[in-house]
Amino acid sequence: MIRHEYLVIGAGPGGLCSGIKLKESGRDDFAILEKASGVGGTWYHNRYPGAACDVPSHLYSFSFDCRADWPRPFSPQAEILSYLEACAEKHGLLPHIRFDTKVEAAMWVDAESLWRVTTRSGEVYEAPILLCALGMFNELNYPEIPGLDSFEGTTFHSARWQHDHDLSGEHVAVIGSAASAVQFVPQIAKQVGQLDLYQRTANWVLPKEDTPFSTEQIEHFRNDPEALRGAREEIFNVLEPVLTLDNEDILAASDKAGREAILQVEDPDLQRRLVPQHPYGCKRPLLSNDYYPTFNRSNVELITDSIERIEPKGVVTTDGKLREADTLILATGFDTTRYLSAIEVVGREGRRLEEEWNDGAYAYLGTVVPNFPNLFMMYGPNTNNGSILEMIESQVAFAMAQIERIETQNLVSLEISQEATDAYNDQLQKDIAGVKAWQADCLGYYRSSSGRIVTQWPHNMTEYANRTRGADPDAFIARERSGA
Repeated sequence: MIRHEYLVIGAGPGGLCSGIKLKESGRDDFAILEKASGVGGTWYHNRYPGAACDVPSHLYSFSFDCRADWPRPFSPQAEILSYLEACAEKHGLLPHIRFDTKVEAAMWVDAESLWRVTTRSGEVYEAPILLCALGMFNELNYPEIPGLDSFEGTTFHSARWQHDHDLSGEHVAVIGSAASAVQFVPQIAKQVGQLDLYQRTANWVLPKEDTPFSTEQIEHFRNDPEALRGAREEIFNVLEPVLTLDNEDILAASDKAGREAILQVEDPDLQRRLVPQHPYGCKRPLLSNDYYPTFNRSNVELITDSIERIEPKGVVTTDGKLREADTLILATGFDTTRYLSAIEVVGREGRRLEEEWNDGAYAYLGTVVPNFPNLFMMYGPNTNNGSILEMIESQVAFAMAQIERIETQNLVSLEISQEATDAYNDQLQKDIAGVKAWQADCLGYYRSSSGRIVTQWPHNMTEYANRTRGADPDAFIARERSGA
């Protein structure tokens, strides 16, 4: 049994921010349990060719640790991972991180007022306070296609890229045409013999302003902290009004930019099939400067007929045609709606988080859930909008405020009330229903199986920061230590 005052699950951005703020506040008795062999979370695991962030790097970084030498506005995976690794080292987190430690279960022990966390290797950790930073992009989504297991060639998910597999000259089938495919398809198209891209629904793919920073610009950021903060603030101010999807001029401009980008494709029939049939914003908008030009290559085919089955030699579509392939790449994303229920979590009186979330994940401010005391989530339900690192900072600040309350008021536990949570989520869903673009049918990842949107925050980042700072103390159930 390993005992700490605080436990953190995950060493991605949420876990790192949690650890940094724990240390800053003088709370040094904590461990960060990480299933991978390094920090970074999504940016550790997703190493496919062309992987990059679609939020400008000066904003996709912590406000308290701005990096001056980002090489370009939208940095690739390796640069983001390097930044997160540097944050972990700079802030003294590495001694606290237990790598290759996969958490399988967390249980609240009411008699002892603590969380008992069990790992795959059988280790047991205990702590009164648990901070969970699993996020949305934790569980891979594999398509349910008949015969998938029968394929005789190589198969892998884009989020677990097999870099030791040489695609040179191969006939490659890519299933899925969303975020990861938009980034890696242009890269591998230059290498493979033939690339078949199976598209279920077309996505909005807008160009991005990604000219690399000059040496002079980088030096300016290095030598002038105010200029660096100003660059971050400028991106923030440009992004904020876009997030709410209620500005008709912005929506019209985005629609126009997307349609104009498609004109880079020379074949009129391909242009037609690449035009989204849903309004801009219904699904996650994507950014790329080289996706559409890739369809002008003679070795790239867009296939919009539905897949009927996979056979040992390739993919069969509903028109009965078999297209042979050497390698299948599943660009089918993540099971984004599970959040913390991806592991077994048991709260007060044996309540199981997965059962509590049977109709879809929910939380108060995306961070706390009734009947799960002293537990705080980073990147929890309905917190996805803008720069997640900015949102995470608000979540960690909220968690730290509640931890301070637990300790200064000598509480054994603090949990959000069901009444406050229901009221918050009732209003949240009304606000979500007011976002017109999200009501269209576009097969996105925002909704749980019940049909409720459980991923998106319907307001901007400033509103979220204000809500977390202004949370009502009376919305919580505080249990005092016996004799206090």
